[in-house]
Amino acid sequence: MPTPPHIVIFNPDQFRADGMGHLGNPAAVTPVLDGLVRTDAVSFDAAFCQNPVCTPSRCSFMTGWYPHVLGHRTMYHMLHAERNQPNLLRRLRESGYFVWWGGKNDLLPGQDGFEDSCDVKFQPTEVDYRRWGHEPRPGLHSWTEWRGPRDGDNYYSFHAGRLAAGDDDVYCDGDWANVLGAVDFINGYDGDRPLCVYLPLLYPHPPYGVEEPWHSAIDRDELPRRIPAPADWEASRKPSILKGIQEGQGIERWSEARFTELRATYYAMCSRIDHQLGLVVDALKARGFYDETALFFFSDHGDFTGDYGLVEKTQNTFEDVLTRVPLVVKPPRHRASGEPVAVVPGVRETIAELVDFPATVFELAGVEPGYWHFGRNLLPSLADSDVEHRDEAHCEGGRLIGEEAAMEKTYAEQFSDPSESLYYPRVRLQTSDEQVWHTKATMLRTRRYKYVRRLYESDELYDLETDPGEQENRIDDPELRDVLLELKERMLRWYQETADVVPFELDQRNFG
Repeated sequence: MPTPPHIVIFNPDQFRADGMGHLGNPAAVTPVLDGLVRTDAVSFDAAFCQNPVCTPSRCSFMTGWYPHVLGHRTMYHMLHAERNQPNLLRRLRESGYFVWWGGKNDLLPGQDGFEDSCDVKFQPTEVDYRRWGHEPRPGLHSWTEWRGPRDGDNYYSFHAGRLAAGDDDVYCDGDWANVLGAVDFINGYDGDRPLCVYLPLLYPHPPYGVEEPWHSAIDRDELPRRIPAPADWEASRKPSILKGIQEGQGIERWSEARFTELRATYYAMCSRIDHQLGLVVDALKARGFYDETALFFFSDHGDFTGDYGLVEKTQNTFEDVLTRVPLVVKPPRHRASGEPVAVVPGVRETIAELVDFPATVFELAGVEPGYWHFGRNLLPSLADSDVEHRDEAHCEGGRLIGEEAAMEKTYAEQFSDPSESLYYPRVRLQTSDEQVWHTKATMLRTRRYKYVRRLYESDELYDLETDPGEQENRIDDPELRDVLLELKERMLRWYQETADVVPFELDQRNFG
């Protein structure tokens, strides 16, 4: 009798699409991902997230809903079961999957716990570290000596550089613990339920820091050219929050050599992620699970990594470095129905969105979602390299003036002095209405053009064929008037198609 495939969701945080070598970055060292795409998997070269920060993006790719459907636009509004908000992990568990979760949350409300969404929420113990032979190490958000003096130009740079592992062979932080825990679980699993292993890791989310051998593995001379900051932010008509963040981060006078080291460290973090993926793949193969496992590798969003003279991310700008993400899919041999899954490995030059991830899982697992969503099954594109999956992608963020619930003041209130936070240069702008830094905005991107509708500030229009760095805003260019009108019409249609969802459960009408 056919059985549902195992599912592995390998989900790094803030991993840019150009962190993978097979998409053309000569400095990227990702042999595991590159090998999968040569032999077993498909990589979408134009995959996009639906929000450029963590929680809204995760709420989107775990539901198949765009952020505007129920207002998932902040780090403090997550998925609520009691409000009938769906959650892929919970739906898989209800359908018979054993769900193992190792890694960060940024998906479920902290007050609710994890019991409804997974069978195991892994937390490493001293026994685990002894078995692995590693010393637990703090994450770079809690160990902050690398920041230097408060008045220095590294304080808000997120650049930690090479991490010392001492006598250990790895810097055994939370990511290492969760990957090793997943390997242990796969090696020891003897149940009869199909597995869903969810690994929402932290890397390559800044601070930018990594141990050897990865730190030295990136050839600095092969790094692609960095996108420079505009000489005049106002004249560029880029969103004002970018200039505000640059002024706060204080790295605008860095030498190119320093930016090179920061960027190389980031790509080295991506390389470490690739190595850790390889450990999971090896465990699946050792147990005989690999062929009947659907493996998904994707990130929630990207990272500036020195481009535009910035580090980290924003909540309401949509440069490709923030919105274009990896999406690599290795299908199982069979669906839950027993029907074979065809795959032609390689890179697909078609647009995809992360909302397509749950739609593909539902199709493979033979699970009825039980609600309306907007994802599209990726399987036809896996089987045929000529299939156009989508011809446009969307991303959205920001807030209305005066929209207190979306200001994220809770984050700033964690600190007696908010300026001590690494994120202060950005968060200080989100929590103020003195200027329209945090304006609500929506992106529509085709293969050639990107249009951003932005409240309170100038809209944006870029010809990505002639301006891949999105440095020339041509919103008022008469030569692109017809293009602009078409993109506006597309955006209006998309909003109308996705404005809400009607519940499947119908109420009884009372005529009395």
